[in-house]
Amino acid sequence: MVGKPKGGLRAVSLFEAGKGVLVFSLALFLSTFVSRDLPGIIAEFRTHWNVDPSSHIPALAKMLMHDLTGSRLHFLIMLAAIYALMRFVEAYGLWFEKRWAECFALVSGGVYLPVELYELAKGFSWLKTGVLTINLVIVGYMLILLIRGRAAAAGAERA
Repeated sequence: MVGKPKGGLRAVSLFEAGKGVLVFSLALFLSTFVSRDLPGIIAEFRTHWNVDPSSHIPALAKMLMHDLTGSRLHFLIMLAAIYALMRFVEAYGLWFEKRWAECFALVSGGVYLPVELYELAKGFSWLKTGVLTINLVIVGYMLILLIRGRAAAAGAERA
């Protein structure tokens, strides 16, 4: 892949690897709660930190924590580990300028755009705007690289 800007791909690669590290760390953190009294831990958290989970935790987290069993916790850990592995594979491919990784980054980033737009439409926040902006920049960058790569491949075939 001659002429491809390495700096941008490496930056996106490091960003994706960072997301992988963050989610893998979350999976490891969740694994510390396996075989423990989860309702007791949640009650202690509520009491100690004076937090009302019904008002501060997003709907998805509330749904996941409702009747959280050991098997559900194992499932969440597995999902987090799979997501982290996907981020690491993507980061590897982008670091070494693999075209499949550019396609993967485009699709995996594009999948979140409707959700991010919906969340922003529900209510403005700088965090939502920042996440959407970063994702749009990455998706746009990958799209430009893929279009340029296709044009370069077509030009090479003609020559």
